[in-house]
Amino acid sequence: MSKWGKLGMAIVLEVVGTLSLRAMEGFTYPWWLASVVLGYAGAFYLVAKVLAEGMPVGVAYGIWAASGVALTAILGSFIFGDALTWLIGLGIALIAAGVLVVEIGSQRAEANRVAKSGGKLSFVGGD
Repeated sequence: MSKWGKLGMAIVLEVVGTLSLRAMEGFTYPWWLASVVLGYAGAFYLVAKVLAEGMPVGVAYGIWAASGVALTAILGSFIFGDALTWLIGLGIALIAAGVLVVEIGSQRAEANRVAKSGGKLSFVGGD
């Protein structure tokens, strides 16, 4: 699976974990605990794999967190009747815009780094 596929799966697992946490209602329904633990553990594992494959941490975390917030808010509205107002929608749009700016900045920084090194790629702290 590609690093983007892993990141997408991490987003899905994190959203499942968060929605399951909401479904537990403070341990009123403890059978959701397995979904909470497996969702979060799987999400963290996959994000760690994505980072190990070279995706910048700001990009990976930004996309993961922003997508998780947006999907959780939207699905929480449908599943649990949580509020989904225009102001919440604006917040989701601003988060998405912020992640886009981080992604663009990351790509430009990488291009500048490669250009300054004469096309030679190296890692911080060594070759």
